[in-house]
Amino acid sequence: MKHIALIIMALSASMAASAQIYQWKDEKGKTVISDIPPSGRVTSQQTHQNNANPSPASPSTSKTLAEKELEFRKRQQEVKDKAVKNQKEEAENSAKKENCENARRQLQALESGERIVLRDDKGERYFMEDAQREQEIAKLHHYTRSNCR
Repeated sequence: MKHIALIIMALSASMAASAQIYQWKDEKGKTVISDIPPSGRVTSQQTHQNNANPSPASPSTSKTLAEKELEFRKRQQEVKDKAVKNQKEEAENSAKKENCENARRQLQALESGERIVLRDDKGERYFMEDAQREQEIAKLHHYTRSNCR
């Protein structure tokens, strides 16, 4: 959502950077400044071109419309790629956090000393043996130390 807002702000800023600003005095003598040209009777008028980056005077160094379009599409793709990368990182971080919480819960259950019931390949229940419990505890300790903060 943040990325969409940033894109909209960037586009509106670029549109505002190339807008014309009109300044005039109306019939009552009030000075009016607007981005819309005056209508009706005007005593004096000034037009200001508001360019953030004025183009050079020589036409050979100015960019063609196709080049500008290509640069715009490249910037759009970069923004899109960055958004996808951020979403992917957020998903990975949330999955990692969830895995750590699950490992801590399992470790707590194993260390509590309660009897743990498992199921074999046939679906029959059996209790976890002490040796198997110690192996699982060691494995979960190693996982939490290496993957969790």
